[in-house]
Amino acid sequence: MTRNPAIERALAGIDETAWTPVRYPGAVQDPDTGTWISDAEVAEIDYTAFASTPDRITARLVVRRVKDARYRDTLFPVWRYHPFLTNTDLPVDQADITHRQHAIIETVFADLIDGPLAHLPSGRFGANSAWMLCSAIAHNLLRAAGVLAGERHTRARGSTLRRTIVNVPARLARPQRRPILHLPSHWPWSRSWLALWHNTIGHSPPLPATT
Repeated sequence: MTRNPAIERALAGIDETAWTPVRYPGAVQDPDTGTWISDAEVAEIDYTAFASTPDRITARLVVRRVKDARYRDTLFPVWRYHPFLTNTDLPVDQADITHRQHAIIETVFADLIDGPLAHLPSGRFGANSAWMLCSAIAHNLLRAAGVLAGERHTRARGSTLRRTIVNVPARLARPQRRPILHLPSHWPWSRSWLALWHNTIGHSPPLPATT
């Protein structure tokens, strides 16, 4: 939900004891208390949306807060808040995890729309079906390539992966019928591209000797 003054007042009304750590990847369990230790916490409060209109509705305002990485060294934690409205009867932590899963799918949709699905629709249903299948295959291969390249590419957008490790400004030559790929000499993504090569081919490509 948009952070407007009404939402801000609702956030201020959440008691500090109402926040519950949520189990995300990277969270650890306290061996003494059994509670989860995580940088993310969730809480909920009743909230009436569209209060000044005939369409007003009261539901659960679930809020996830995470520590702002820019202020990790401060004496007190600085939080970033992410509220959403829901009418589900799931426990507050499970409601947040479900919402996060929806957000991941929406990111995939945005990635596809910014890439191969930008060419849809076609006037032929069969063509759309084939293009959709090719788009899914290309998306999965691109995500796998990003993971194999490592570092920041594991979570990069598809447009970033295409720009940095797919659209390589290289030249293919065949001296003595041996294929040689000439890569840029001062290319900022060379280490990631070489990691991708090593993880797919099984060995690093031969590099020219330097004097």
